[in-house]
Amino acid sequence: MKTVVQRVARARVTVEGETVGQIERGLVLLVGVERGDGEADAEATVNKLVKLRCFPGATPMDQTLVDVAGSALVVSQFTLAGTVAKGNRPSFTAAEEPARAEQLYLRVVEGLRREGIPVATGRFRAAMQVELVNDGPVTLLVFTRDGRVD
Repeated sequence: MKTVVQRVARARVTVEGETVGQIERGLVLLVGVERGDGEADAEATVNKLVKLRCFPGATPMDQTLVDVAGSALVVSQFTLAGTVAKGNRPSFTAAEEPARAEQLYLRVVEGLRREGIPVATGRFRAAMQVELVNDGPVTLLVFTRDGRVD
């Protein structure tokens, strides 16, 4: 599972002009599910995100999302499984089938909520527009495989 983490001052996602998810201070999480990912990867992702110290406090990277009472905007992003190794058109053969990908994406959403984090989402399989104000800017990558953070 691949997750792009962006610390934001605010963010929203729209579908056909309608805002479907919106947050103020927090994290935008672009979640890509690859073939072979499982529940353990979703849980490892949640565990890392909940403990990730990427907000300023005593140091520039000192506090967690919970510490700052932030929110998460979680958006499915199958293109994270893409590769451009051959040719000029991306290949998405590593992306998980949509039904399974949605289950694991929702597992991340539910896991964050279980940890007390307010979560907004995009709409799975929709053409979405994501607007955000990156704070810092801070952008991090979280990759999990076999229930471990790589």
